[in-house]
Amino acid sequence: MGQTNRTTPPRIITLDADALADRLEALGAMLHACVHDGASIGFIEPFPISEAVAFWRDRIIPAVAGGKRTLFVALDDDRVVGTVQLDIDTMPNQAHRGDISKLMVHPDCRRRGIARLLMQAAERRAGELGRSLLTLDTRTGDSAETLYASLGFETAGVIPQFARDPFSEKLSATTVMYKRLPISTSRAG
Repeated sequence: MGQTNRTTPPRIITLDADALADRLEALGAMLHACVHDGASIGFIEPFPISEAVAFWRDRIIPAVAGGKRTLFVALDDDRVVGTVQLDIDTMPNQAHRGDISKLMVHPDCRRRGIARLLMQAAERRAGELGRSLLTLDTRTGDSAETLYASLGFETAGVIPQFARDPFSEKLSATTVMYKRLPISTSRAG
């Protein structure tokens, strides 16, 4: 698929478990495209589309259904072009914190501000849930690291040789980042 409409920003929505199940193939295709484009989001080659679909079906649907994770999806018309997840499945002494994971934008839709819109939606939801701290990690030196810094995330540190490159045996460092959030006055349970 070529570049999509650049004049209209995508819609950012959340998907419940049923809606996620209805979009498994589209989510799998986007994840597959991102990994094949070199994204360091936990997967390595060979990475068949069936594994991409299984990730959403076996790991994310149960977490969303259990209220432990919120999945934000960017839609361009009805096409899935990006996602990010807010994980709130924390231990009791960390109920003030949430983890950001799997920020991805389809390779042919990048440079349109989609990642920023997704992150802003996740931050808003975290605030609504009374979360005052967000954490994440990203491959050191990736463009995502610059994006996170521009959104106010600070670097806690770098862990060397943290994850394997999607295409080779090379081990890359990860940068651990955090952002303090203001507590929202309207807390949703």
